[in-house]
Amino acid sequence: MGIFKHSRARHVAVFAFLMVWFGTAAESSASTLISPGALDLIWKSAEPFGLFVSRMSGGGLREKWMGVERKLDDERVQLALCDGDRARCVSPAALQFLAIVDSGRAREGRARLGEVNRAINLAIRSMSDMAQYGQIDVWSSPLVTFTTGAGDCEDYAIAKFVALRMAGVSPDDLRIVVMRDTIRGEDHAVAMARLDGHWLTLDNRRMAMVEDADVRNYRPLFVIDDRGVMRYDPPSPDGSGKGPEPATAVNFATPAGPTAPAN
Repeated sequence: MGIFKHSRARHVAVFAFLMVWFGTAAESSASTLISPGALDLIWKSAEPFGLFVSRMSGGGLREKWMGVERKLDDERVQLALCDGDRARCVSPAALQFLAIVDSGRAREGRARLGEVNRAINLAIRSMSDMAQYGQIDVWSSPLVTFTTGAGDCEDYAIAKFVALRMAGVSPDDLRIVVMRDTIRGEDHAVAMARLDGHWLTLDNRRMAMVEDADVRNYRPLFVIDDRGVMRYDPPSPDGSGKGPEPATAVNFATPAGPTAPAN
């Protein structure tokens, strides 16, 4: 009986050793199969620019966006009524905006994004908030912007954000991004739309839509979706996309709040 007990104990010990050895070897082999590019994909955020974000629960930008959302709730009712009965719609701004939405609905994919970007860029005159309202950083809803026929960068971005949503683009694929123009030293807002896994910028400064990976001389600060405002996290020093320390190599800024966006 003692011999059998010792033999069984040895078998158990050998089996446990083999399990540990094969497990370690399997993990080592698996790690060698993951290329650096694949690791980049693992750490890449789904947000524009592939950077991670943190949801904001307060701050001036969040309050400003909540004010815009309240106006959007009212305008959605007006747009729905006009959309259902164009002949009785008494708002020229709503009819003009709906015509752009119709053009977007009639197209798909990149053509839809490009049509809305082009049409809104042409429909609005670029004008600073100071020139139009006598104050800085006024964020206007689409019908207010189309009524005046003028606005600055965030007004274009908000109008595109709403128009594309009405044209059928999923809210998961739409963003407004506030970036720092590192050449002009000012903030700039754009709408962004995801198509086939790639984020495209819809900028009032150009008709062409540029993929986020090709954007130069801008540093993303904040991103807005249908659930609120998020701040871009500073990338980690190891380049994994997230970490507690800012990567000084890319000069990523995390200010308390954005300055007035530029036109």
